[in-house]
Amino acid sequence: MAKSIKDNFGNEYYSRLPLLGDSLGELLAFFGVKRTYGVGGDFVANLINSLEGHLEVLPSSNEMHAGFSACAQAELNPLGVCMTTYTVGSLPCVSAAALARTEGLPVVFISGAPGENEINSHALHHSVHPHTAWNTDLDAALNSFRALGVRAERLQGQRHSGQPNVAAEQCLDLLTYAYLNRQPVFIEIPRDLISQPTQSLSLPTSLAQLTQGQQLNLSGAELIASDIKSKLAASTAPLVFIGEKLRLNQPLLEKILNMCRKQQLPYATSWFGKGMLDESDPLCLGSYNGAFSELDGKTYIESVADYVLELGTAISPSDTNNAFSSQTHLVDSHPNKTMLKGTAKCELDISVVVDSLLTLAAKPKNKLSETSHNESNLDMTSVMLGYHNLASSINCAQHQLAQPYIFVPEVGSALFASFELDTFASDINRSYLANPWYAAMGTCLPYARAIADQLAEVKSEQPILVLTGDGGFNFQANELINLQKQAANVTIIYMRNNIFHLGKAGDAPIYACNDTGFEPRLLIKAYGGHGHLCETTGQLMDSLVECAQRGGLHLIEVPTSTEPQFQSEITKKLNCYIGFRNGDPEATDRWHILCGK
Repeated sequence: MAKSIKDNFGNEYYSRLPLLGDSLGELLAFFGVKRTYGVGGDFVANLINSLEGHLEVLPSSNEMHAGFSACAQAELNPLGVCMTTYTVGSLPCVSAAALARTEGLPVVFISGAPGENEINSHALHHSVHPHTAWNTDLDAALNSFRALGVRAERLQGQRHSGQPNVAAEQCLDLLTYAYLNRQPVFIEIPRDLISQPTQSLSLPTSLAQLTQGQQLNLSGAELIASDIKSKLAASTAPLVFIGEKLRLNQPLLEKILNMCRKQQLPYATSWFGKGMLDESDPLCLGSYNGAFSELDGKTYIESVADYVLELGTAISPSDTNNAFSSQTHLVDSHPNKTMLKGTAKCELDISVVVDSLLTLAAKPKNKLSETSHNESNLDMTSVMLGYHNLASSINCAQHQLAQPYIFVPEVGSALFASFELDTFASDINRSYLANPWYAAMGTCLPYARAIADQLAEVKSEQPILVLTGDGGFNFQANELINLQKQAANVTIIYMRNNIFHLGKAGDAPIYACNDTGFEPRLLIKAYGGHGHLCETTGQLMDSLVECAQRGGLHLIEVPTSTEPQFQSEITKKLNCYIGFRNGDPEATDRWHILCGK
């Protein structure tokens, strides 16, 4: 006769076994998770009920948006978490999983699943199962996430009557993998396991112990540091170029910035790193991307710097982040440069080198870096508004606010105009969060939701500014209901031209993203917000100040011309470069002039 767990190990051991639902709640809390985004459903209902006592279980307008909000959450926290039901809920999250996979974000996608006692020869109503099939595919979601390179597992229940299941330990292993490797994971949890006992876990006292357990197994750091010290000593105009990896390593980023301040080293970052630096710091030269950059520090970066220390940039260069492979990203080709990419886990190899550099004696102030910032180009004249003066208008308005913005641009023309925005220190250590292409349109409002929750957690009233075109907005307007419920302090700049303009190559109906009869200001009113119409730079600046002072949900509609003179400088350069790559003679001539050839 099979023994029970109680008979096998004794009543005292058995009585201390937690139920899996409670154990999962404690695990998520250990990793600093205070909220999860998702959509309810039958197979996930038991898990929702179990987690409610441990963290906030927040709704999203659909599963894909839940995944995008979890991606933003992972930009700001040790983990982001999305929770959905089986297949019909988890499969729509694949786009968000692709974003997390590409950006290296530790997002945990949790899905309910059929109970282990439900698996038999019948097709379940959530299974991917055509009526002509001879078998039931229960692993469709697992295989879809695995196809993206995501680690995907289904938790396992009891396999012997005398042994408790190991589902909690399996879950701990997956969460630890996501945290340490900055990669998404997908976990399916059979619904009958939630109320079953699982093995007790002995957790570390803090998350720091997980990181401290990561030892640097690479040698030679002292030799690298010695070489860098020699090159810094010989340099008269050094530059520290900080890569996007440091977005998710705030302690190391702070250590590098402390080194720069002590040594008076000017520093810059990449487009993908924008928002992790306070650009008001006199040593900060902004976010650089070759010929496409529009920043005051560009001259120093390209023509003055005689030594570059590059820290935490991507191993494989991205075309978007490296001037679209135009060969104009002069940091890439600088002849006197040390690259420390960060090949060890948690960038431990960079950290030990920086520790050594911190021992250097402080240098006198660098006169070159002090002259790099120039605010005299801010145009306060009230003229026709477009993408060409959108960033300068926002920058002017931002100087009048009690607190600077946290910017959330949408993919499209708004994204490229946003690289000219001034980003400052924020209450959540990031002042700019964007999805640079990978999940296409539809992320800015789900991102704004996660940012608003993060600000509420630290009791901050810092304003959020969303920049979107009408095409991107219409992808996600249903997420407004949750911003309304949050009473979020969000202003949406809605650039309206009624077409998908960026990359438009013809007049096919597919480019028509809007209808002239659509009234977004009435829509925002329906969500308890306030609508505004701005056609000039003066009107926009006045409205931005008013919205920030009033608080709550606002939408500013900006009628936008598609004529070239109303496009941002970065977009014009990008369109010129695309024409050059496509062999257009006129664009080729303009591109050569732009590059000084």
